[in-house]
Amino acid sequence: MARIDVTMPQMGESIAEGTLSKWLKKVGDHVKRDEPIFEISTDKVDAEIPSPTAGTLVEIFVTEGMTVAVQTLVARIETGAGASSVVAPSGPPAASAPSTAAPSTAVAATAASPISERVAPAATPSVAPTATGDTFEERLRSKSSPLVRKMAAEHGVSIAGLTGSGIAGRVTKRDLLDRLAAGPTTGSATAASMHAPSGTSEFHGPVPEPWAGDRVESMSKMRALISDHMVASRRTSAHVTSFMEMDFTRIAKIRTSKRREFETTTGEKLSFMPFIIKATVDAIKQYPIMNSSVAGTNVIYRRSVNIGIAVALDWGLLVPVIKNADGLSLTGLTRALNDLASRARSKKLGPHEVQDGTFTITNPGVFGSLMGTPIISQPQVAIMGVGAIEKRPKVISGADGEDTIAIRTCAYFSLSFDHRVIDGAVADQFLAQVKRNIESFPENGVI
Repeated sequence: MARIDVTMPQMGESIAEGTLSKWLKKVGDHVKRDEPIFEISTDKVDAEIPSPTAGTLVEIFVTEGMTVAVQTLVARIETGAGASSVVAPSGPPAASAPSTAAPSTAVAATAASPISERVAPAATPSVAPTATGDTFEERLRSKSSPLVRKMAAEHGVSIAGLTGSGIAGRVTKRDLLDRLAAGPTTGSATAASMHAPSGTSEFHGPVPEPWAGDRVESMSKMRALISDHMVASRRTSAHVTSFMEMDFTRIAKIRTSKRREFETTTGEKLSFMPFIIKATVDAIKQYPIMNSSVAGTNVIYRRSVNIGIAVALDWGLLVPVIKNADGLSLTGLTRALNDLASRARSKKLGPHEVQDGTFTITNPGVFGSLMGTPIISQPQVAIMGVGAIEKRPKVISGADGEDTIAIRTCAYFSLSFDHRVIDGAVADQFLAQVKRNIESFPENGVI
């Protein structure tokens, strides 16, 4: 009989802390190996953390909503014929030493929740110095997160010159946003702490107060971080949106005639979205600026075409990414899309599956929306919105030039783009190419 420590997992060397959003098991419950025991919630994904062993959950140290450093002891599981005792939840103990094994496939939070209690472990994890002699605290602070580093580079801000509110002084995205909102500084003022008190956000007007009978609820961690990301994106990119109507009549007929054969051959359901992704990827090949990122005064043209697909969930919004979509057939895109969407809804996505997108497609049309102006997902430069695909009366020209009214299957597409690097003419040419690809989709390109 032995007691096995369960710690807050670390996903990537730049991740310093995580938020435990929900316990799936309680003290005294028997758990199987690899059975989910708690959830981690981030702005990108809600992930279930599996048990490292079979046994009985006998101790819980971190309660729901607490943010702790990676490798902090979260719980203990007793193996053997039975547990000798169980202990109710208490405050987190000192963090255990980091494991040398590969990280778990679970996801750790990239930033502290603005509304959750921030709890530091009683002792800092013992980590050997790096080859450069940096301490653990210095490494956490200098590493920060990929998003923070990219944002800092774009705005010419030195992370080393900021005082962070994260674990060991690590600079978080909120610290950087508050620094940018404070405006330019000179001299030693750059190193001064610019971050607002934990749990606050930037407001440009009076803070509303609840009235009698109102209900006040704290944002979930995912919602709070989505809020931060959307505000940061609007502040970063010069948003402009164009619209264009697409005729899906040809694709609708192809889909109807090929659906049964496709589903029998592949075992996958065929929706309109794989056609849209394929048409978009082919257009990106002709307009590579749509697949780029802005780094200060440089433009990074991405070689890989990684398409993010927004998936609406009951608890928020996730954007799983189809990697190297330009190398996939319609069948491959369908398999990847269905797999990612299914696992997003069952909280089975890994962190690498919601990262490194280069262009995003969102589909509010499934809820009946005709069109919208989506916000760009940083550090991308464009996002395309798909409106409801429905039948409409349209004026079309016949073979001899006469005009007739016909029923066509159509949808409005919107393209929000970053006017810092994409001009309206290029954006509209790109949308027009997507339109041509959709309206001339080859029938033999389905299977």
